[in-house]
Amino acid sequence: MLPNFIKKSKISYELYNFFNRSKLKHNIALFKKYGIKKKYYSSISSLDFKNIIGKINPYDKLDSKIELPKNKVFQKLDKKIQDSLLSWSEKGFVILNNYYSNEEVDRFNVEVDTLIKSKKATWRYNRILFANKVSTLINNAGTDKKLLSILSTLLGKKVSLFQSLNFIKGSQQRSHSDSIHMTTFPTGNLIAVWIALEDITLENGALHYYPSSHKLPYIFNEDYNNIGSKYKLGNKTYTDYENKIEEVLKNNKLKKEVFLAKKGDLLIWHANLIHGGEPVLNKDSTRKSMVFHYYANDVICYHEITQRPTLK
Repeated sequence: MLPNFIKKSKISYELYNFFNRSKLKHNIALFKKYGIKKKYYSSISSLDFKNIIGKINPYDKLDSKIELPKNKVFQKLDKKIQDSLLSWSEKGFVILNNYYSNEEVDRFNVEVDTLIKSKKATWRYNRILFANKVSTLINNAGTDKKLLSILSTLLGKKVSLFQSLNFIKGSQQRSHSDSIHMTTFPTGNLIAVWIALEDITLENGALHYYPSSHKLPYIFNEDYNNIGSKYKLGNKTYTDYENKIEEVLKNNKLKKEVFLAKKGDLLIWHANLIHGGEPVLNKDSTRKSMVFHYYANDVICYHEITQRPTLK
């Protein structure tokens, strides 16, 4: 475990980034495009884009019910999928029931079990990180042509898989937006996929989300007094961020929905959709699920909470 003063030091991150130029070069041309006077390894946050206007994604300003049917890729999708995508602009999420067969899901679960037993799985915060980098099966699922076409249609631009997460137990994570962790400029250029790898119930800690919460202002470090200084990150905790989200939800009187998914169901959510995990009522239960996060190809990618550029 790194000492806290190292974790809070921007210089320590910059030193690490300096030796990872190949994984950060995606931002270099974009810094120049937007007039960001930063080195590829420099600390970066939403404050760096304060006075820069970025292009808004089409369905963040237009009605997907009206505009999506005009899209040629959309027109080639199954009618059932088309109908599910139409509410994207309004709700900020899409549910595709029975997207994966039982047999496909069983193969995912066997693969995850194999990664765990072989100790190839990288665990952090009670989840497996980046299984897509060590498993061809999981990587192929995350880069499936049909799935990528759906996601690219919703964002109005091509996307690339950034990471996978695998959960064995319910996360019980408090409500949050992914954009505090995986941030983009312009905003809204992350999209996520969640897959139920077994039936989900109230007992094993279902996923919850707040429909239309993606329309709320993005909550960044500045919004909960976590800016820090030139050399150090802010001193607020992640709990402070979660408390801020709770305050926003209360002030906007948004209604929570709980997703009691069936095995093989797939959920797609907007970068700013507020979501989390319900309490696990049966501590012996599993809640097997898999998540993919994707960045749009032509945007600056970084991590607002740690003010680090994204390594790809």
